[in-house]
Amino acid sequence: MRLSVVIPAKNEAENIVTLVRDIDRALALHAPFEIVVVDDGSTDDMVARLVAEGTAMPHLRVVSHDRSGGQSAAVHTGVRTATAPIILTLDGDGQNPPEELPKLAAPLLADATGRIGLVAGQRVDRQDTWSKKTASRLANGLRGWMLNDGTRDTGCGLKGFRRDAFLAFPYFDHMHRYLPALAKRDGWEVVHVDVSHRPRGAGRSNYSNIQRAFVGAIDLVGVAWLIRRRKKARPMERKP
Repeated sequence: MRLSVVIPAKNEAENIVTLVRDIDRALALHAPFEIVVVDDGSTDDMVARLVAEGTAMPHLRVVSHDRSGGQSAAVHTGVRTATAPIILTLDGDGQNPPEELPKLAAPLLADATGRIGLVAGQRVDRQDTWSKKTASRLANGLRGWMLNDGTRDTGCGLKGFRRDAFLAFPYFDHMHRYLPALAKRDGWEVVHVDVSHRPRGAGRSNYSNIQRAFVGAIDLVGVAWLIRRRKKARPMERKP
């Protein structure tokens, strides 16, 4: 198994089954693979629907948090649970089209150098409200200026990365929005891929623009500090 798909999800009962079926079709040529859905403290019947779907989909795995820990906590749990060396992620609300997943996997699977640590999706023709797009544009501009991570859209849930690279990153809440900066900090190459975007199928977002702005301002300073305090010395094996 070369690929694991990790989906952080909370109260997405109306979207999740369609999403995992679409993922199954999108990655058919990459079988065998696994799909890991992390239930981040849902209060609807999402888990029950996934368990029922799992009877016909043995490569579907469901892990539940005992309380809501946030998207980064869910992604971290999913990556730790996953078994493949390459991880693909997308949001549980259905706005990230699963047919884009092969685009994320391709550079990592073809990498003969071992230098690519992250493939970051960047949304084009984003299907969101004006306020959400404006808030995201401002946040991405400020982040890019402070961190120089070369990424215009770190909020996109479509990402691919090496499992070992991700698990070596320092963990903190909301770290999922800073993966390109963290990857560059550790010396990995980052590849950017344009991906499509679609409207939410059902339900509503669990986070407001105000919440994102408040935590983002704090995290941005913290990530800038982490980059400045990175380990600069690199080990080099000496052979006789």
